[in-house]
Amino acid sequence: QVQLVESGGGLVQTGGSLRLSCAASGLTFNRNTMGWFRQALGKEREFVAVISWFGGNTDYVDSVKGRFSISRDNAKNTVFLQMNSLKPEDTAVYYCAAKPGYSVYEKTYPYWGQGTQVTVSS
Repeated sequence: QVQLVESGGGLVQTGGSLRLSCAASGLTFNRNTMGWFRQALGKEREFVAVISWFGGNTDYVDSVKGRFSISRDNAKNTVFLQMNSLKPEDTAVYYCAAKPGYSVYEKTYPYWGQGTQVTVSS
């Protein structure tokens, strides 16, 4: 049974930083693309960042480019999202997701975590 468990969310002031982690089990981690998505209150879930199984390919939504960085440690079955220069509009529940094959499209991901809340105060 696949499990993805996010951690690292919290409350931070504008301009602050957070590092999200997602620990995976029940799947061959180093054969899965890992993605981060987020859903703000009253809005649809959106793509944030993705990293290929070997870490060589990454993509980001335009609004976080230059501020967020996705990385992975295949030895620890963990993917990270370093978030710097946070803005109030980054406030959302952040989800990690896994899939074989590379994609930025939410609906193609079969495995999801429960999410972690990130709140950025102004």
